[in-house]
Amino acid sequence: MEFDLIEVIRARVNVTRSDVALGIGDDAALLDVPAGQQLVACTDTLVAGVHFPVGTVPEDIGWKALAVNLSDLAAMGAEPAWALLALTLPDADATFVERFAESFGEFARAHRVALAGGDTTQGPLAVTVTALGFVPHDLALTRSGARAGDAVFVTGTLGDAAGALKMLMEVRSAPAALLARLHRPEPRVAAGLALRGIANTCIDVSDGLLADLGHVCADSKIGAEIEADALPVSPALAASFDAETCRDLALAGGDDYELCFTAPSARETEIVEALARIGCGATRIGRIVAGSGLRLLGAGGNEIQIAHAGWEHFSR
Repeated sequence: MEFDLIEVIRARVNVTRSDVALGIGDDAALLDVPAGQQLVACTDTLVAGVHFPVGTVPEDIGWKALAVNLSDLAAMGAEPAWALLALTLPDADATFVERFAESFGEFARAHRVALAGGDTTQGPLAVTVTALGFVPHDLALTRSGARAGDAVFVTGTLGDAAGALKMLMEVRSAPAALLARLHRPEPRVAAGLALRGIANTCIDVSDGLLADLGHVCADSKIGAEIEADALPVSPALAASFDAETCRDLALAGGDDYELCFTAPSARETEIVEALARIGCGATRIGRIVAGSGLRLLGAGGNEIQIAHAGWEHFSR
């Protein structure tokens, strides 16, 4: 039965690339890395009841499992190429696998990602994807290059996915726009490519803006100040919650899969124009400063105390 499920996945994730010398069907894949490029690799695991609500439809799980990995590649300025999939299922549910693979394959085709291998096994529902891509030597975006005087930017809007999850947990009807951000995030791959050679640092916002920007500050050995009133929130989020809740969701909700990046403030116009050409908005939300840690500032420059910085595994 396991091999039948593998065949179901292979048939539905039918992306072919000339750089896959040997794909699914052998003990391991053979992949050709282009000359002058570095290989970028990342892995994410999604567990039912932790990373997506129990009862989430297979199509949304398949989409999100690949999307969150491509978001990590985007944060590195990498072009996606290949993926490996490890699927753990409570039982050999062919219908679930078909629906999962259809959506996974749809998203893979949109980004020209070839499924090069993986595994299926029995256990509590969980999905692990390894995504691999390319970036030219010396152009990878990292977390360790922020400099005092840099501006801090974020793409898109923040807090939508967390807002949808909050409404679901409160047994409230969530707007379709928020649900789409929770179940079918769109990684900022094109934005990551556009920021190569411009941004000094970059990270994807998965655990919450404060938590993820905190990683940039720690790795760059620098501090940051964020302006609370500059945080970009969508009309759907603003219509669903009061201003303070919107701010908290934008700061610490997580699951946004937007890019937070730093760059010289003098390049703001260049950045906004470059991202606008690919249909991506960017908002300047703060600055990098000497010192360490994060400060959240209100309209008058007064510091706002931060109660919750974002998602942490093993915190419960």
